[in-house]
Amino acid sequence: MDRQNLTLLTDLYELTMMQGYFRNSEENKTVIFDAFYRTNPCGGGYAIMCGVEQLLKYVKELHFSDQDIEYLRSLKIFDEDFLKYLSEFRFTGDIYAVPEGTLIFPREPLVKVVAPIMQAQLMETAILNIINHQSLIATKAARICYAARGDGIMEFGLRRAQGPDAGTYGARAAVIAGCVGTSNVLCGELFDVPVKGTHAHSWIMSFPDELTAFKKYADLYPVGCILLVDTYDTLKSGVPNAIRTFRYMKEKGCSMKGYGIRLDSGDLAYLSKKARVMLDEAGFTDAVICASNDLDEYLIDSLKTQGAAINSWGVGTNLITSKDNPAFGGVYKLAAIQGTDGNFIPKIKVSENSEKTTNPGNKKIYRVYDRASGKMQADLICLEEETYEEKDDLLLFDPLEPWKKTKYKAGSYTLREVMVPLFKNGECVYTSLPTMQIREHCLKEQDTLWEESKRLVNPHQMYVDLSQKLYDMKLRLLDEISEQNL
Repeated sequence: MDRQNLTLLTDLYELTMMQGYFRNSEENKTVIFDAFYRTNPCGGGYAIMCGVEQLLKYVKELHFSDQDIEYLRSLKIFDEDFLKYLSEFRFTGDIYAVPEGTLIFPREPLVKVVAPIMQAQLMETAILNIINHQSLIATKAARICYAARGDGIMEFGLRRAQGPDAGTYGARAAVIAGCVGTSNVLCGELFDVPVKGTHAHSWIMSFPDELTAFKKYADLYPVGCILLVDTYDTLKSGVPNAIRTFRYMKEKGCSMKGYGIRLDSGDLAYLSKKARVMLDEAGFTDAVICASNDLDEYLIDSLKTQGAAINSWGVGTNLITSKDNPAFGGVYKLAAIQGTDGNFIPKIKVSENSEKTTNPGNKKIYRVYDRASGKMQADLICLEEETYEEKDDLLLFDPLEPWKKTKYKAGSYTLREVMVPLFKNGECVYTSLPTMQIREHCLKEQDTLWEESKRLVNPHQMYVDLSQKLYDMKLRLLDEISEQNL
């Protein structure tokens, strides 16, 4: 998408509701909206927050251009006084969010918007679009990197992505989550991340023979020379010709740094083990064996279990589209409305499905760590005015089964508040880190997870608890609604 101003990246009903609030100006109260999700993607034990950088850009550019106003006028559903208001529109509220690269869990606020309801309502669609997509791809990439057990994962999905923005911001999210680089050159330019790649089968086919193609490529790119060996016959032609090319490079005095082969078809476990033997016997024991071909975390995990001799992986379609779980499912719900006295009145959405009943009020998140190991123990969602100190014992309980309780003794745990301010009174107060620094933060975050929560199948679910005060508020509101409906 070429345009910088994404103000009309919204659903029509956000604008029709805005006009409704405009017509009833007494209803344009300051409110709190929470963006959160209910279920970890891909059946996992965690997710990774991503998209804050684009969110910052969106809010900074939030205004209706003359072109936007003219388009809205052409719809013939908006009054002129409302269009005049939109022409002067600016965001004046506060936004808090979980920083990019941070571990996140179901039902806790990822983004909190505190603003007049006309402003907060307009932003719903864009916030969800940005955070849902990039957090999904970051989470999928983290799972794939975990399956590779320390091998490098290269993001190769641009041509299969759902459009240029998804391919570019998705590649950034994948690098944040742990990928060593991307094939997407635009992503490399915009976000200063490593770009990586080899060559296509068409390179081989455009020369008279495979060996000539390999040597020509090696002459051009002696450093990081990865040769695609499956154009004709992997073991009878590709690998032997790659070995001949590596000997040719060695005789020329090339550094041979980062050289190797890539497999893009066939039985990757069998072919990689046979290729490893051939390379080792030829004296190229440090040659990389890279694999691609519709990989995901489950196939990589299976190949590792089978002893595949692969130490670098190019992952495309299944990563950039999160093919098995293509939507993150984040939602944006009203949590509180400011009263005439300046205090926030909690609001709750009730559903026949208990998991869709929201947590009311103005909230924040504390993350609880085991002091000795540094591993995460739980997240505690509490009200904004609540404070907790490490010098006190901390009692947590399961909000769904409140008789299940855990007490952390003073000195045995540490606390960290998770959300940070992005905007105050409409002014940006947050500076996003460079992407590779966010990646470092994300890798450290993943190190705080217990191995049981990283399992690809049936992982341990991290505890997300409510404070007693928030829990009591929620029950009170549910009781009041129940009594009203009797």
